[in-house]
Amino acid sequence: MPTHHRVVLCTCPDERIGAEIGRMLVERRLAACVNVVPGLTSVYRWRGRIETDREALLVVKTTAEALPALTAAVRERHPYELPEIVAVGVEDGLEEYLRWLDESVAAGSRG
Repeated sequence: MPTHHRVVLCTCPDERIGAEIGRMLVERRLAACVNVVPGLTSVYRWRGRIETDREALLVVKTTAEALPALTAAVRERHPYELPEIVAVGVEDGLEEYLRWLDESVAAGSRG
C-alpha cells in the first residue's frame, strides 16, 4: 500500500555542497535523513550539448506534506540554475522507520 512518504533525489556539484544542503534540510525538519553519495558521474543533455560531470547524489527521506517547502529550500541554496529534484513515492517500508520519519519531519512541514 502506497504511503505519503517520499524519497527525493538531488544531484549536487560536490560532497561539501551536498552535505550543507542535507544538514539544512534536516535542521529545518524538512527531511528525516539525507544520504550524501559522493563519486557520481552524470551524463546529461544541457542547452543542446552532451555534458559529463562529477557530482554527489542526495537521497532525501521526507513526506509528501513537506515536499513543497523542501523544494523551495533546495532551490534557495542550490548553486545550479536547474537543480534535479525528483520525488519518488514510497510503496512500503519498515513501520517503525516510517513512524520515525513522520516524527522527524512533522514539525517542519507545518509551515
